[in-house]
Amino acid sequence: MTDPRTADRLCRATGLLLVLSGLVHLVVFAVDGGPWDGPVSWRKPVTFGLSFGLTLIAVAWVTSYLRVGARLRSVLLLVFAADCVVEVAGITLQAWRRVPSHLNMETPFDAMVSMTLAVGGGVLVVLLTVFAVASFRRRPTGPAGMPLAVRSGFTILLVALASGAAMIARGVVLTRTGHQEAAYHSTAPLKPLHGVSLHAVLVLPALARLLSRSPWNERTRLRIVAAGVGCYAAAVAVAGLWAVLTYR
Repeated sequence: MTDPRTADRLCRATGLLLVLSGLVHLVVFAVDGGPWDGPVSWRKPVTFGLSFGLTLIAVAWVTSYLRVGARLRSVLLLVFAADCVVEVAGITLQAWRRVPSHLNMETPFDAMVSMTLAVGGGVLVVLLTVFAVASFRRRPTGPAGMPLAVRSGFTILLVALASGAAMIARGVVLTRTGHQEAAYHSTAPLKPLHGVSLHAVLVLPALARLLSRSPWNERTRLRIVAAGVGCYAAAVAVAGLWAVLTYR
């Protein structure tokens, strides 16, 4: 199971299933209706299925450029894949139960699901931080611009992890102080920052990979990747400014 090819195939298959789950729930939303925003909506299984699926596929691919032991990488990827499934499954379960998935302490079962999702989020932070550190310890392999794209992608991904942790932390504080409704709405300012920064680890390496098939020389391709990193960083900065201005 720790064979690199087996782990890669399993991660790709699992990621595709999570993406499919998100698309299925988009159809459910179209049929069933209801609000798109709010703590109880079909938006959550849609967006989390798509996001976790794409992120899992992206991380499995991008980490192939990291200079880490094959066995260690396989183990980390398998844990990451299992954690992604747990996160999406818990969110989807609560959506079908018509109750909030995060910050919900209304019943012992809801509290257990909420805590499981929080712990799973912590595991995601640890795993992705390990990959990010590995990308800087040794220069990633790949075509021109790929090392920059991989390192930048993981760096921006850490912003997504930090903003996600901040949302959970603030929500937990409000929940435990008796402000449950405020907790559900407290995450809104950070959602754009979280969403924008989440997929840099896919977009930037994909740009470098596409450019590797172009007729341009390495210097030109590197400049385009650098420009792409700058544009993505600017988008993250704008989302961060929005979070600061709308924070309440």
